[in-house]
Amino acid sequence: MAGLVGVRMSRPYRKNPSNRWQRPTGAKLWRRQFASIPAALGLLAVAGVTAFLAPSAAQHSDNVSVASPPKAGRTAAASLTGIASVIDGDTIEIHGQRIRFNGIDAPESRQLCKNASGADYPCGRRSAQALDAFLAASRPVQCTFVTWDRYHRFVGDCRRADGTSVAAWMVEHGQALDWPRYSRAAYAGQQATAKAAKAGLWAGTFQVPWEWRAAHAEGAAPSNRPLGIISRPLVAQSGYSCQPRRTCSQIGSCDEAQWYLQNCSWGGKLDRDGDGQACETLC
Repeated sequence: MAGLVGVRMSRPYRKNPSNRWQRPTGAKLWRRQFASIPAALGLLAVAGVTAFLAPSAAQHSDNVSVASPPKAGRTAAASLTGIASVIDGDTIEIHGQRIRFNGIDAPESRQLCKNASGADYPCGRRSAQALDAFLAASRPVQCTFVTWDRYHRFVGDCRRADGTSVAAWMVEHGQALDWPRYSRAAYAGQQATAKAAKAGLWAGTFQVPWEWRAAHAEGAAPSNRPLGIISRPLVAQSGYSCQPRRTCSQIGSCDEAQWYLQNCSWGGKLDRDGDGQACETLC
């Protein structure tokens, strides 16, 4: 009897309503044996989908690592179209969004270059003025998204309403440079044309903008800092003075802070994160 009980206890059993232990048979045994199959198939399906999507996910991760993340709540639009305000020679603003031209670099707003006679001139402002006149001739501007930069600017490829590439025009007319680090020499041909014609910057001598920024790290304005050409009314009507020096806690408005940033030698201290916006708590 002990041996028989041992054999019975090694098999699957269930307890019936009469409180007697019985072995399941027939269809009931079939259902018991295959009850776990759907769950197993589900796990296999999940594993298969994961394996299929893994390369795509890895590629997406690589792309994200290239671009600086946008500010909280901001998503990348496929394109932006509108009337542009010129910030400097390689940056504009459309509908409140800063846009940095992809693949080129223009002189900084405070940068000086030398003309053909060896005299200093404000090449950064000259570049911005050239861009302003160029864009005004065919509006609006359309910019296609490429990435976000570390200042949370929309980096894009922009064209005038007539289809002319803004970046290509700026480089071809010597108002900006091909930036190989990001362009992969996309505008090398236009730059060669400008250099041969001694157009713009090439008429004299200059320091390339990325090297100028490195050499003037303490006082250099980032390339998206606004220039006076978009704030002439503010300068004319403000009554502000660069003396005495002030801190953000002493400034009463966003417009006042921006005026100091654009017009005072010490204004850069109001823009600690270098995004072109002074005293962000006021704006």
